[in-house]
This record gives sequence, C-alpha cells and structure tokens, in this order.
Amino acid sequence: MCAVTHEDVLAAAARIGGHVLRTPVIEIADGLWLKLELLQHSGSFKVRGAFNRMLSAGELPESGVIAASGGNHGLAVAFAARALGARAEIFVPEVTSPVKVAGLAVLGAHITQTGAIYAEAAEAAAKRAAESGALMVHAYDQPEVVAGQGTTGLELMEQTGGVDTVLAAVGGGGFAAGITVGTSAGEGGGPRIVAVEPERIPTLHAARRAGEPVPVEVSGVAADALGASRVGGLAFEILSGDRVESVLVTDEAIVAARRTLWERHRVVAEHSGAAAYAALLSGVYTPAPGERVAVVVCGSNTDPATLTTD
Repeated sequence: MCAVTHEDVLAAAARIGGHVLRTPVIEIADGLWLKLELLQHSGSFKVRGAFNRMLSAGELPESGVIAASGGNHGLAVAFAARALGARAEIFVPEVTSPVKVAGLAVLGAHITQTGAIYAEAAEAAAKRAAESGALMVHAYDQPEVVAGQGTTGLELMEQTGGVDTVLAAVGGGGFAAGITVGTSAGEGGGPRIVAVEPERIPTLHAARRAGEPVPVEVSGVAADALGASRVGGLAFEILSGDRVESVLVTDEAIVAARRTLWERHRVVAEHSGAAAYAALLSGVYTPAPGERVAVVVCGSNTDPATLTTD
C-alpha cells in the first residue's frame, strides 16, 4: 500500500482548509485550464504541505520548526509558522534568489544560507534539527507534506469538472506525487499525470530509468526551486505508476513559457512555475483532439523586472 492515500489527501484538505487559499483556475482555450497555484499564500503550493505537516504534529516544540529549501518551501514554512505562532529556522543554498531570501526575512524566519545546492542545505538543516529538537518539515519527502500538496489536485478536479491530463513540475517530486494521489479515482484510476522536469535537473526521469532514485547534476534557470539532486522516495513510489508520463524541457522552453504566460495571460510566474506550461508550449507534450488538459502554474516568487530580460 502506498504511504500516502487519497484518504490522507481528503484529511489534509479538512485540516488545512482554514489556512490556505482555494486558488483559481482559468480556461485559456477550449478544454485547457491553468491552475493558478502561484496565487497561493507565500507564492506557491508549498504552504499546503507545510500547514499539513505542522497541524498533523499537534503541539509544536518550543524550538519551533526547521526546513531546508531552495526558497519556496522555506517561504511556505515561515508563513505557516508565523500563522501558528512558532519559530521558523530556514536553511537555503547559495543558489536561492535574493527575492526569496528577502521574503524569508520579511516573514521573520531565522535564515542560514549555506551550501552550493539544496542537498547541502538539507544536510545542514538535518544536523541542526537533531541538535535543537525542532520539527523538521521536509520540502517533499514526508507523507504529510505530500498529502498537503495533493489538495491542489482535489481542487482542480472539482473546479474543472474533471480533466484527462494534468501537467505539473517536478523537483523533489512531492507536488506531482501529491497531485497524482489527490486526483486518483480508486484502483489506479484518474487523469494522466505529465511530470515535467528541466533537462538539466532530471531527477524523476533518471530514477525511472534506473529503477530507483539516483543523484543528478543540478543547474539551469529553475535550479532555485526545482533543484533537488535526487527525487524523493515517496514521490518515486507514486510517480513510477502507469498513470505518470515523465518529460523533459529545455531551459530555453522554460524561459519562453514564462514570458508567454506574462504576455498572453498577465500571469507572473517564476521559472519553475512555468516549467509545466513549457512542456505544452514547446510540443514536448501534445494533447490529443478533445483532450481536457490542466497545467499547474506553481510559483510566483520572482522579480517581475526579469520577465522581458531573460
């Protein structure tokens, strides 16, 4: 049995309902929707998993909560901790954008910037958590976090009346895994999930080829948000199923998709937030005639001035 079930996602939705936003969907063409999760508190879907992890834990320790993040997860944990009156300590790598570091400071988080990539920041955070007793809120590899992210899928299916395919970005895989579970219809049923990764950070793609999570190099325009060097074990278990298709997009396609989201729809997304749309726009994924498709735009923590300068 999978470590995260549809019932877990339903329970998460009831638990976090008063703390997160029900983000809108817009139909940009006949049978094509954008789920605007970038309008969520803290600028990304991550706050869903953060709240579910913290609320599931009951009384939080005096030392508060701790997380490692490329930026968006840290912002979500800091936001949720502030809402629940807890201390938040966030470890971020050097690749984290100044916009996200500044956001963490505004939310009152205690920030440590260390390591070149997310994995190095995560190692430092785990060491600190063991010393302090703070509650670890993992960016993608905890059942409560995956279940929380899956509430995005529940909403999407309700708002659209059901779709055939959902495109979602993958870093560590918790988001796409949660959506897979959240949109399931029992006995393995549900829409096709197209898991989209940058060619330069193919964690899931490499894991599916190898039959297990394996390390990959991390680089490219979306490295601050999709910069896990290995897909999570929970995510790999869920995203190895027949419902999931793994595709890769170039950095150039991501940049073009981000610009197109702004020029056509006035949606201000960060590079990671545009990755799923890049698969559709570049033709890496081509829907069949009449196919109902939803693309999740998952992050907005960016400098808008760069929309036309990339």
